[in-house]
Amino acid sequence: MTQWWAPLAVVYLSVYLAATQHHRRALFPSAYRIKRETYSLINPTFQRSVDDVNLLFEILLAGMQIEAGDNTMLIPDEELASLRCVEKLDVICEDVLPKRLSDIRRLTAELAGRRQRLSWQEFERTVLTLVYAAQTLAGSSSTQQREAWTDAVIQLFRALQRDLTPS
Repeated sequence: MTQWWAPLAVVYLSVYLAATQHHRRALFPSAYRIKRETYSLINPTFQRSVDDVNLLFEILLAGMQIEAGDNTMLIPDEELASLRCVEKLDVICEDVLPKRLSDIRRLTAELAGRRQRLSWQEFERTVLTLVYAAQTLAGSSSTQQREAWTDAVIQLFRALQRDLTPS
């Protein structure tokens, strides 16, 4: 005897999975289009353990710079910069993070409309985008640019704060 609800359940699960995958990809779509032709770097993530979190904190404290013009990540501490695991952070900063203000505004609009918590990959990328936006704000020369980047920094901070606040 066939179950009448089985096809309906399959359709529902397919739609649900497609919707959740689309929602995740919408925040950082370039994470799935890495230019370096290395399959292992598709949807790269730097933090996989507490040690990785501590290392990222140390890299940020060392004065890591994310530059948009030539898409480079600079770590002043040569020892930290030479670590093999920093390659993934380099890929994330160069190929995944949004660098144009319009892309960051799209991201903040999508973050503002989210009802669910960020995945750890999305949280990591949002923090790094905040770092990039703050660095860009510091280097802005015109008042209009400073206001636009200030708004982006505030929106990214609010999204992270909202994600960390218990429901």
